[in-house]
Amino acid sequence: MKFTAKKSLVFVFLCLISLSMTAQEIIQDAVAPKKDTTSKTTRRKIDGVIATVGSYIILDSDIDMEYVELSAGGNSVGNITRCQLLEKLMEERLFAHQAQLDSTIVVKDAEINAMMEERISVILEQIGSLDKMLKFYNKKNEEDFRSFFFDVLKQNKLSIEMRNKIVEKVEITPEEVRTFFKNIPKNELPTFGAEMEVSQIVVEPKVSQEDKQAVIDRLNDIRKDVMENGASFKTKAVIYTQDRASASSGGYYKINRKTPFVKEFKDVAFSLAEGEISKPFETEFGFHIILVERIRGQEVELRHILLTPKVSDAALREAKERAELIRTKINNGEITFAEAARSMSDEKETRANGGVLLNPKTLDSRFELTKMDPALYSQVSNLKDKEVSLALLDEDQKGTKRYKLLMVTNRIDSHTADYAQDYTKIKDLALKEKQFKELAKWTNEKILETYIRINGQYRECSYDNNWLKK
Repeated sequence: MKFTAKKSLVFVFLCLISLSMTAQEIIQDAVAPKKDTTSKTTRRKIDGVIATVGSYIILDSDIDMEYVELSAGGNSVGNITRCQLLEKLMEERLFAHQAQLDSTIVVKDAEINAMMEERISVILEQIGSLDKMLKFYNKKNEEDFRSFFFDVLKQNKLSIEMRNKIVEKVEITPEEVRTFFKNIPKNELPTFGAEMEVSQIVVEPKVSQEDKQAVIDRLNDIRKDVMENGASFKTKAVIYTQDRASASSGGYYKINRKTPFVKEFKDVAFSLAEGEISKPFETEFGFHIILVERIRGQEVELRHILLTPKVSDAALREAKERAELIRTKINNGEITFAEAARSMSDEKETRANGGVLLNPKTLDSRFELTKMDPALYSQVSNLKDKEVSLALLDEDQKGTKRYKLLMVTNRIDSHTADYAQDYTKIKDLALKEKQFKELAKWTNEKILETYIRINGQYRECSYDNNWLKK
């Protein structure tokens, strides 16, 4: 279970939903006034429908918003044409439309509402105010924005679910990886940047029983106020929970048995009846209480409040002293770094493999220096081979302070792709190419059986896919 706030914002594009339609051909429409579809600028100011894909329409302003989003993300848009962006939007609508027709893909409104609350919270944090947000999206009021944003998020979710379903069974064999690599001309082999492998030992401060009991007592007070005085659990969660990911939505989650939350949390959630509030219980994240709002088959809609005991200064000092003692033993040759990690580290995720850190993006042990987390890079960039860092004060995903020791265990210089050394990366490239081909095949098939209408000058675009059904 991960209680983390999303720190990045990718602005979404406009989307309006029309009546459901199906057909096998493009219906010709009147020729629209000429306009330049090969550049991002246009003289035409009147917004209108430029394409229809199944149950979705695309407006001229949707393309304008795409340019805004790309620019906001730091991308160069000088060489991107309106035709290219229209094709991108049509592909996204095609996936979403087909997902609506697929009975195995279910996207529930409650899930979208929870997602919307979280995203709005992030947007407001970055933009600064509700008025600025409404102005950016050209919406009259918050209700108008929420209605629009709900449709956008649902369309995006449907599109993602459809893509995932198409590629979920695509696998790659070692022989296919070898063939993929052999087919790359030598002068076109990719170059992989300098990398390093890092290990760490984590020493967490010990929380006193008194501090734990103070948190349990606070949760019991909140529980009593809700049960006996009718206080709002949602409001209490907004005010008090330390789960930043769900605070803005009042601690809301919808889970099933397969949801990747810690076992202790799910065991309590699925033991409660509708309307029941749990007693305080402990997980690795702290102490919780749960209110079950609804039970729908195998799914539970709930709200929870998380409180984490405070770590005293004395406990922090003691943790630092333990970390420094471990460092001394390693430097004196009494124990290796890997052995110390297995026997003394408090981080169970890395303890079993000798403290080796896994790259969260690639799930292997290598970190490419140019893509490495800046905080981690600053801590290890000046370390010599096999040098153990000083005890570093750190704050984990749960907001808990702890000390850690770091060591660079391997360095790999920038080099041209090598089959044996870079097999994992080459396998990933080969799999992505195979998935791309599967998506392209699916797209071409669905274009022929989906109602598609492209208006005006956009019919003169040169598309990669057969959107015009010629």
